[in-house]
Amino acid sequence: MADRGGKAPAWTSAAAVDVDAEMVIVGAGIAGLATALALRRLGVGAAGGGVLVLERHAELRSTGAALTIFPNGWFALRALGVAHKLTSRYDAFETSRVTTLETGATQVFRFAGRKSSSGDVRVRPMHRKALLEALAEELPPGTIRFSSKLASIATEKAQGSPEIAVLRLDDGTVIRSKVLMGCDGVHSVVSQWLGLSEPASSGRSAVRGLAVYPDGHGLKKELRQFLSEGLRAGMVPISDTDVYWFLVNNTVPAEQEAGTDPAKILREVTDNLGRHMPAEYLDVARHSDSGNLSWAPLLYRAPWAILRGPAARGPVTVAGDAFHPMTPDMAQGGCSALEDAVVLARALSRAATPADGVASYVAERRGRAAWLVAGAYLSGWVQQGGTNVRGVRGYMVRLFRDWIFYRFLFPRLADTMWFDCGDLVEPNAEGKTHSE
Repeated sequence: MADRGGKAPAWTSAAAVDVDAEMVIVGAGIAGLATALALRRLGVGAAGGGVLVLERHAELRSTGAALTIFPNGWFALRALGVAHKLTSRYDAFETSRVTTLETGATQVFRFAGRKSSSGDVRVRPMHRKALLEALAEELPPGTIRFSSKLASIATEKAQGSPEIAVLRLDDGTVIRSKVLMGCDGVHSVVSQWLGLSEPASSGRSAVRGLAVYPDGHGLKKELRQFLSEGLRAGMVPISDTDVYWFLVNNTVPAEQEAGTDPAKILREVTDNLGRHMPAEYLDVARHSDSGNLSWAPLLYRAPWAILRGPAARGPVTVAGDAFHPMTPDMAQGGCSALEDAVVLARALSRAATPADGVASYVAERRGRAAWLVAGAYLSGWVQQGGTNVRGVRGYMVRLFRDWIFYRFLFPRLADTMWFDCGDLVEPNAEGKTHSE
C-alpha cells in the first residue's frame, strides 16, 4: 500500500507470527522513531531482520499537541538528517515575556541564554505530529508495526552466543531480538522490567491545548507567560493559525473529576482555575481544538535513580521518557529523547557486542539526563512560586523567582540547552563525515 505521495508507508498492522529481528524498539514516539532513524543512518541492524518498531496504538500518537525544540534538539535533528524538513515550516522565536499578575510586573528574557543563535539552531515550537511524521517518513516500509502491545519480556542465551531479548505480544507473537530498546514513555513496560523506580509526582499538573484561528490569530511570535499563586499559564504561536497554550497548576481534585472530557477541562480553566487570567489568554483557550486538549499530572524520575538505577540489563535498555521522565518546565523531554537516539545508535555502531553498546550509551547519558531532570524540576518549582508553599516561605520563593531566578539563574539553565550530542559518524581526516 502506498501513501498519497506514492511512497510505501513505514508501517504495517500486527499479525500473530514468530519474528526474528536484529533490533526491536518499543514505542513509536519521538525517542523510538528517532532511534530507528539513527540506526538506519548508521546501517546498524540492517541484516538479520533489521530494526522493528512496535507501537501499541493503531497510528502515530499526537498526544501533547505541540512541543518546543531548543538548539540541542536541532543539533540532533541535523545529525538525523531531518532538520531541514521542519525549519522550513516553523518560525523561530527568541524571547519570553513573563508577567506576574499580582504586581503587574513584566520581565523579558532570551531563550538563547548567554549564547547567540543563528540559522536552523534556534528555538522553534511545532506540532508534535509533524515531528513524528518527519522521522517516520525516513524509515523503510514495514519498520513500524502498529497495534502491537508488549505482554512480557525475557532474555535467553544459547551456548556460545550473546544474550538475546525475547518479547511476547498480547496477540501471541513472539519476537527474538539481539537488542531491545524501550522508548515506551513515562509508564514504560521495559523500564519496569529493568527495575527502574516508578516516576514520582511533582505535585503539579498541566492542562495543554492547541487553539485554532482559521482566519489568523495576529499574536506576536514569542512565549507569553502569566504567573499567579499556584499557577503558571503560557501561550506561544506555532503558525499563523495555531497557538499552543498551557496552564500548570498545583494538583487539585477537579483534575480527576474532569478526566479526559474536553468540555469539563476547558470549563475548569476558563471558569475556575484560570478565570483571572488576561482576556487574550482566555480567548486562546476558548479557541481550543477539543481533540488536542489534555490535563495530566507532571511526573519525573528522581535524578539519583537515573544516576544509579538499572537502566540496562544485557542487550536491553531504555531511552526518552522511559529512561528519564521530566517535568516540561525546560521543554527538554523531546529534545533529550532526540539526544538519546543519536548517542544510542552511535554506541551500538561502535561496540563489539550489543550489551557493550547498551552499557556505553547508559554510561554516557546518565549524568546529563539527571541534570536535565533536576533543572526542569527546579525551574518549574520556582516559577510556580513553590509547589503548595504558602505564607512567608511562599513569599520568599516568589521574591527569589522575580528578582534572581529569571535574571541570573535561568540564563545559565538555558545554556544547557545548547548541548551538542555530536554527529552519527566521526569526521575523517579532511574534516568531513563519512556520509558526505
